[in-house]
Amino acid sequence: VQLQASGGGLVQPGGSLTLSCAVSGVTFDEYAIAWFRQAPGKEREGVSCISHSGMSTYYANSVKGRFTISRDDAKNSVYLQMNSVEPEDTATYFCASDDGVLGRGCSKFPEHYGMEYWGKGTQVTVSS
Repeated sequence: VQLQASGGGLVQPGGSLTLSCAVSGVTFDEYAIAWFRQAPGKEREGVSCISHSGMSTYYANSVKGRFTISRDDAKNSVYLQMNSVEPEDTATYFCASDDGVLGRGCSKFPEHYGMEYWGKGTQVTVSS
């Protein structure tokens, strides 16, 4: 199973950025996908999760109304649209997955232990 996050970079406060997570090695439409982030010296934080069906989405309070998670099953990909970013959004962002049919899916979100597979992160820096 491979999850590859991409799309990170440097963005100014108030700007926008879209992260992508490409997934392979699983039956994609059976898996929930989540985004987590970790800033230096801080614990890993759940950002958002989308169910295997795409019908349910979950967000951390800190990003609600600013970030949007979506999935494209035809491309085996999940996206995180980040709007109105703040310096506090600076972190390494990871995507993770868990079986949404036979496993936990998003049920343990925002706890990281609920996700079985993890990818390497992509760095997001919000700075002027």
